[in-house]
Amino acid sequence: MPVRMSDDEFDGLVSDALDTIPSELTDNMSNVVILVEPHHPEEPGILGLYHGVALTMRDHEYGGFLPDTITVYREPLLAMCNSRDEVVHEVAVTVIHEIAHHFGIDDDWLHANGWG
Repeated sequence: MPVRMSDDEFDGLVSDALDTIPSELTDNMSNVVILVEPHHPEEPGILGLYHGVALTMRDHEYGGFLPDTITVYREPLLAMCNSRDEVVHEVAVTVIHEIAHHFGIDDDWLHANGWG
């Protein structure tokens, strides 16, 4: 059975997950916006999405871009979990997974190392 949780409580879990990221990494995320949405309109089952230009892909021509976005999708995360503790864990994994994409880390590496 999906976990029930208020939007504010879920947002707090995303914030808590962000707080676990070392400052050496967050200092390099000055142009990233973190969003929480109910679900992706075209792919309702995905848990999170990074949209932007990874740091490893930026060169001297990078400039004038809107901020990168990391979106965490509340409904599929709550639906896949059976307890609050599971939600805490899955939110943290999702946040770290999407931040890793900002740093140019691909899905293959993330899945192979337990962050998939």
